[in-house]
Amino acid sequence: VYGVFILATLYFQPNGVAGFLRLKVTTLPGLRREETPAPATAIEGLRLDRSAAPETDALLEVRSLTKTFGGLTALKDVSLKLAPGRVHAVIGPNGAGKTTLINLLSGFYRPDAGEIRIEGRPADIRSMHGAAGLGIARTFQTIKLFGDLTVIENVMVAFERHAAPRLWDSVGRTARGQREESRRMREAEALIAFVGLGDYGMTPASALSYGHRRLLEIARALAVRPRILLLDEPAAGLVAEEIDALRRLIRSLCEAGIAIILVEHRMELVTAISDEVTVIDYGEIIAHGEPGAIQRDRRVIEAYLGSANGNAQD
Repeated sequence: VYGVFILATLYFQPNGVAGFLRLKVTTLPGLRREETPAPATAIEGLRLDRSAAPETDALLEVRSLTKTFGGLTALKDVSLKLAPGRVHAVIGPNGAGKTTLINLLSGFYRPDAGEIRIEGRPADIRSMHGAAGLGIARTFQTIKLFGDLTVIENVMVAFERHAAPRLWDSVGRTARGQREESRRMREAEALIAFVGLGDYGMTPASALSYGHRRLLEIARALAVRPRILLLDEPAAGLVAEEIDALRRLIRSLCEAGIAIILVEHRMELVTAISDEVTVIDYGEIIAHGEPGAIQRDRRVIEAYLGSANGNAQD
């Protein structure tokens, strides 16, 4: 079966996946020049239908998650809840275990103890693909893009990664396949406009500014149509103007009903956008509450100003 698939791909798409996407981009109507679609299209496409959701306050619930690496405890007995349309920030010193939590929620790691529940039901997340199937998407501290592909092609790749197309629709030129590609292209246009990159659709990702690459990574995550978005230090390396644009984007996502876990060191963003904050130090929760109360918490101040940098993997 795999041999047949490879031969069919070589026959129908000799230029590979990148060439296939570039051909689709340059031949679809309306994409021969850069145009900015209406951002409202993306907002409606991302808006969640809450009427079908079970009666529960928490979309995501983490119960006593624990993760160790050898003799090192990276996360110990961590619990938190996340409701639709809200931002739950997770902060702490370097090495506190924040990214370990993100990795557990996105299927990169398996917990040694504890439970993850989505809409009140246990969720066994074994991979990033499995997380996407549950409506969870994430970004990374280190930006992961295809530098040689354009902005819109990067988003198209994200669609392809999480879709399950028919074999001949993918490698051939069937009418069904072309309709599906046209639909995804329109969605990709809307997503890049939504994050503020509508004028850069045909620009190679490698030519974007650092801040714009951060926004593109968020657009790629949104291609999954997530209910839960995990943002791992999205403001890292951004200047004040870019942070303000990021704040507005996060608020728009919340208005669409998406629940967000925000791991972030930039406290000006945390205090401006978060509904609640959990503070982790040495893998354990030391404080939880509203942003204003967290800023005054003695344990939080000591964790950030103390000499220890943490002894857990982050």
